[in-house]
Amino acid sequence: MYVIATAGHVDHGKSTLVRALTGIEPDRWAEERRRGMTIDLGFAWTTLPSGRRLAFVDVPGHERFVTNMLAGLGPVPAVMFVLAADQGWQAQSQEHWEAIEALGVDRGLLVVTRCDLMDPALAVEEARERITSWPLATVSGSTGEGLDDLRRGLDLLISSLPAPDPGAPVRLWIDRGFTITGAGTVVTGTLAAGTLRVGDTLVLDGERVRVKALQVTGEPVDEVAATARVAVNLRGVERDRAVRGTTLLTPDAWLETDVVDVRLDVRQDGGLAPREAVLHIGSASVPARVRPIGPARTGAGAARLTLARALPLRVGDRALLRCSGRPIMSVLVLDVRPPALRRRGAAGRRAAQLAPFAVPDTAGEAGGPVPHGLGDAIAPTRGVPDAATVLGWRGVARWSELAAMGCDAGGLDVPGAGDWVVDPGWWERLAERLRALVAEQPGIPVDAARTALGLPARDLVEALVKSCPPLHVSDGRIDGDGVPAEVVAAVERLRAELAGTPYLAPEAARLPALGLNRRAVALAARAGLVLRLADDVVLLPGADSEAARILAKLPRPFTAGDARAALATNRRVVIPLLEHLDRLHLTRRIDDRLRVVVDGEQHDD
Repeated sequence: MYVIATAGHVDHGKSTLVRALTGIEPDRWAEERRRGMTIDLGFAWTTLPSGRRLAFVDVPGHERFVTNMLAGLGPVPAVMFVLAADQGWQAQSQEHWEAIEALGVDRGLLVVTRCDLMDPALAVEEARERITSWPLATVSGSTGEGLDDLRRGLDLLISSLPAPDPGAPVRLWIDRGFTITGAGTVVTGTLAAGTLRVGDTLVLDGERVRVKALQVTGEPVDEVAATARVAVNLRGVERDRAVRGTTLLTPDAWLETDVVDVRLDVRQDGGLAPREAVLHIGSASVPARVRPIGPARTGAGAARLTLARALPLRVGDRALLRCSGRPIMSVLVLDVRPPALRRRGAAGRRAAQLAPFAVPDTAGEAGGPVPHGLGDAIAPTRGVPDAATVLGWRGVARWSELAAMGCDAGGLDVPGAGDWVVDPGWWERLAERLRALVAEQPGIPVDAARTALGLPARDLVEALVKSCPPLHVSDGRIDGDGVPAEVVAAVERLRAELAGTPYLAPEAARLPALGLNRRAVALAARAGLVLRLADDVVLLPGADSEAARILAKLPRPFTAGDARAALATNRRVVIPLLEHLDRLHLTRRIDDRLRVVVDGEQHDD
């Protein structure tokens, strides 16, 4: 099935034309039929001469119901734009056309109707001033004149539409919800990508729901692939949960966000972007606060939108902003998880990141083409950010997160571990920081390094270590390769200084003179060349076990003062030494003053 929307000014014959093409009354409500104008969305379908099935989303034209119009126009790939020969181009004709441009709908068919009432030449001329490249049909919905040519034109139109991806994650924008006695809650929408099946589990408003039944063109089906107008019967869902503007989503495949960075097309005649507006995407209409990023300008630029509620958005999504008294503004989503802008200079840095995708290329050298049929509404830029660019902004991300953001990470060759990937430039900077950490603190625990580097997973640290030889992980700690000769020499100087007084550790100020700065002490301790009791208390290896032998000869129990005298040292050394012996269970505290050497660990000469 193919799906297109109607568009055009109120009372220009859209519903009459759809009824003539399909034999189905698209105006669902009695008030619509009584007043002769569409208030809400209407749906109808037909089979074209080729055998292709085509569904119409008939949208209202009246200005009071423009929100309903946008709900129907948003999810569809093509438009049948209707203009009455006897009325010509009108206010809502212009507004509908601006919405079509803003949403990037670049395929359509221009239809001038009511040709039985007036020669269509003038209306055609007016329409061609705006819509220059779409095919044209002139018809009468009342007499049937030109309908066969219109059907052939519709056949050609839908044959040119890009094939949707039936394996894509589902994002069904709900445009109508109602209750059927005996069945429960039913919602309708345009399935633009993916496949729905009876029994599927989907996400509605953050909660998982089950598909009880499906219908397409009034007929029950077990499975439906995009593109299609579909009715979905949901099991155990209250009607007030399934309202227009909500979505049915494939679980774990979408990121719902209330803050996005976008390219905003602010037309010259509309001035600068407003501070408050309404974002329209799919069938949703959500109030938004608008914050320009970078210097204020007319034309296109970057902006941050803060939404009144979270929406499932992806990089590359097209939407529009409406604000009373201003032209419609086109929105292109650039980032769905943007960084906070709290620190000084953050907005400027963000503006620089977004500039290649948000600032028009006035020189005409940009890589992104202008979508067909949009005229001057959207100036060329470099397209939308790809996976490598988004990863560069974030530094580190999950493969699954990039996919949910709408970034195709297939073929992306970057470092990482498991589901985690890291920007190559960031990876190099992390490697430099890791080498500096290990040089400063040899034997640093992997988890401590992870915290210091700001990495989200231990696996990433271990992968980073492998990329930084001679660094290696041993017993959960990160080391370099061997002990430098100058550190070995410093230990020998310490050994000579302690030869006569093995427990009288050098003062902190003396250690650097021996060549034992903080880094050297850490390297020597990790290699087992010294016994580090505290940052500035260093003895030779084996001094702890020898101290236990000496203390075992003291009367039991003994005090710290007794130990100090027996070891010929001072309080600065004896306190951390005794605490070290306690941790090794060579000694045991009896109370705040007294200790004993643990039984079975006493040593005789």
